[in-house]
Formats: sequence, structure tokens, C-alpha cells
Amino acid sequence: MTKPQTFEKPMGFRDFPPLIAEKKRLLEDRVRDHFVKWGYQEVCTPALEFFDTVGQSSQIPVSRMFKCMDRDGNLLVLRPDQTAPIARLVTSVLKREPLPLRLFYHGTVFRAQEKEAGRNSEKFQSGVELVGQAGPEADGEVIALAVESIQACGIGAPTIVLSHVGLLEGFLRERIHRDEAIEKLKETLEVRDLVAFRRILEELDLSLEERQEIMELTKPGLEGKDWKKLSASAKTEEVREKFCYLKRVWDQLQIFGCVSQVKVDLSLVGSLGYYTGVYFEGYAKGMGFPLVSGGRYDQLYQSFHTDLPATGFALKTDRLLEASPLKPASPKRIAVFYEPHLQQEAYRKVRSLREQGCAVIMQPVGSRADRTPDVDEVLTIAGEGEWSTC
Repeated sequence: MTKPQTFEKPMGFRDFPPLIAEKKRLLEDRVRDHFVKWGYQEVCTPALEFFDTVGQSSQIPVSRMFKCMDRDGNLLVLRPDQTAPIARLVTSVLKREPLPLRLFYHGTVFRAQEKEAGRNSEKFQSGVELVGQAGPEADGEVIALAVESIQACGIGAPTIVLSHVGLLEGFLRERIHRDEAIEKLKETLEVRDLVAFRRILEELDLSLEERQEIMELTKPGLEGKDWKKLSASAKTEEVREKFCYLKRVWDQLQIFGCVSQVKVDLSLVGSLGYYTGVYFEGYAKGMGFPLVSGGRYDQLYQSFHTDLPATGFALKTDRLLEASPLKPASPKRIAVFYEPHLQQEAYRKVRSLREQGCAVIMQPVGSRADRTPDVDEVLTIAGEGEWSTC
């Protein structure tokens, strides 16, 4: 192992120079405005959590967690996701607050990456959690808010891909009675390996009709007529109810006015195991990675000895930075140079300019003036009340 150079950073971590940092702040502020207008309140959780609580409740694999020990020998983890820490917060600090709770956050999550992966280990996210409300109204609300939040970042026509994890699971179990086979099928869908999915189906003891029904269910871009046909092929009341639930969420999206941006793909299962119902991802045109993901997770709170329904989403700030065309509006930047004995007068001028909304830098004459920062105007005080402009 070689000693790192002074300019190197740990693998998967990055710097944000001024222009990118300004854009990041702009996007977070725009998203925050929409969260607040929808009645959500901001919360913050610590970067370090106990492994035995948040770490064990998180669906992030332990191998991808950053772990350390505190002075008392407790195993800690850098926050691997936002949902589990907020569940801890809700069931402790906020346990006496009236439900439902509408919470939002801006923050980082930390996930170790393989050297070959080339992905960030520190991920910036903004998201919401709607805790204590079941039903399609809550699911429709968070999906509509996700659409508005992406649009607030200047991305005009995001596409939401909608699924239902429980519906897919139930539909498969009606036809396949081997848990191992169902898990393998879901794993292939998670990585979008449709070739392997079809191969596993061919190897199973299924009728031609059953195989065709499963292929129809996992076909992207299902239309309303497809829902009705597949719903009629459900063999249990439980699966029929899940079809009905998805239709009710669709109706909510019509009420919110964003249904034209939503398509159904029941092969979408997500990478986190705590989703129990509706699951969705949001994309910008021309981007192959989701800008947002979320859904319903009604069993997570049981890890904190509470039974609460919940739904929410996380916006991937790093990807929004790439997709958003917005540019920060910077104030006029001015550099003021002064002789040491004229510093007081220079500061009076600088303060006046700042009150007018300008961003002003003060520098004594001769202090590396050849390396003046990028500014719109340079002022130099030559004497009492005497100013020159460059």
C-alpha cells in the first residue's frame, strides 16, 4: 500500500469547486421550496449511527457500509441511507408528534464501492418521508411531489416508471411454488437481465399460459387495457386487490395532473429490500440512470418496535447536477484595491456596494494584484475620494 499524495482523496469521494457548489445549492434550494410548500418539515440526522440499530435496519449490504469503533467499543456506521435514520428519529424524538408526519432532508449517504465500479461513495440526496399514512392518496402525493421537484430543477418532462413490488411477488407466487426460483427471477429483474429472466422461466414447470402471463406482466409500458386483462388472470383475491390498489394510485396521479408523465413497468423491483408496495423511479430524457427513486415501505418501522406505514423518495443530487440546465445567478463581482492608509475609506465604499447587492473583494495594492479573482469590475482608490476603474 503506497502513501497517498497530498492532492489525493479517498476512492469514491469528490470535491465541488465554486461553480458546481453554487449549482448544487441552487438545486437544493429549489427542491426545498417545493417540499415546504407541500407541508413537509426539514430534519437532520447524524452522519454516524450505531450499527446495531440503523446499520441492521438498513437494506444496504453490510459489505458496502463504512464502519468504525467509538471509544466505548461500539460499532458505528457512516449513514448508509436516509430512511432508516429518520425511522429512528420518528420512533424516538418525534414519537409523540401527531401523525402523519411529513419530513424532508438534504444530506449525504456513504456506501463503499468496488474499485472497478467508478461510482461515488459519498452521495448527496434530498428526499421526503410521509410517515403514518397508508393508502393511494399518500403514494400519489409523493410521486406528484417527485415530479414537481425534478421540474423545479429545470428538467421539463421527467418520466416516472411505476411498479408495485407486492403485486409482482404475489403474481409470481400464484404460479411458481419454489421460493428459490422466485428470488432468482427477482434478482434478474433487479439488474434488468431479461435474457436470464426468460431462461429461468423456460426451465420452470409452467404451462404455456402461465409463462405468457408472467411475460405480459413484466412487459414495460403497460396500458390500461393490459391491466384489466392481467387483473382478470389473477388467481387470488390478494393479487386482485393489489391490481386495484395500483389503479387507485393511477387515479390519484390523474388528480395531481401528472399521469401523462407516468408509465407502468411491473418488472421494476428496486435494489432495496424494504419496499412492500408501490415503487417508482424517475428519469430525464437521454439519461439511463434514475434521478429519483422511492416507494412504500410499511415494514421498516417494525425494526424500531413500531408499526407505521410510510412512503417517500430520494432525489439523487449528483445526477440532478448533470441533468439540470440551470445556472446560478451570480451578483456583480467587484474587486477593490486600496493603499494601506486608505483602508477605512475603501471599506466604506465596499460596504455601500455590498448593500447594493454586489459581491465585493477587498485587497491591498500590491497583494498579488496580478492574480485578481475573476470579477466584473476593478476599483482602485488613489486618494481621498479618488477612485479609478479598470
